[in-house]
Amino acid sequence: MPGYYDISDILMEDEAVSVVFHVGANGVGLLDPGTETNSVEKGAKIDLPFWLAHELCRRRAVSITIPSCFGQKMKKDVQADAACVDLGTRYPYFYEFGCKLFPLVGDKSIGPFLRHTFANRYKEMLSKSHTASLNAIPKFVLRLSKEEYQLFEAARSSMVEFKKWRVRDLGLMKTTIVGHKRKTDLH
Repeated sequence: MPGYYDISDILMEDEAVSVVFHVGANGVGLLDPGTETNSVEKGAKIDLPFWLAHELCRRRAVSITIPSCFGQKMKKDVQADAACVDLGTRYPYFYEFGCKLFPLVGDKSIGPFLRHTFANRYKEMLSKSHTASLNAIPKFVLRLSKEEYQLFEAARSSMVEFKKWRVRDLGLMKTTIVGHKRKTDLH
């Protein structure tokens, strides 16, 4: 799991999520740009960074609305062709965000959806990583989430190292094979 100082984790937890307040809260009016008071009323819908929504949800002060990246439209897009869905620009921390969001929203379909999405995208990502050149960045790489890109780079560098290993010069001495035949006694 990512650590406290992991920049990827910090960026992922800054993702905005929509929440509904179950209680009124005084002194937090700055969170809602649409209010002129310094309080948030019960039932108010506000977008908060995930790190704050997570803590408020744990304290049962808010409930998190399922983000669009895990909604029905996204699920249909992934079912149609998972490899064509652009996670890189729209949802760069898709898998990590989904794993942290899953226990908070109560939607049991998020876990299988993450697995299905990853399994379908992994096949293409792995096959393309073996044929990708080192100098050029293929267009499909821009569609990869941060987690997928790390796997792609690991697979690509692994393939480069394998190719180097395969054509290496061992520097071993070549020996000649002397063809000695056994004499057999055929009496």
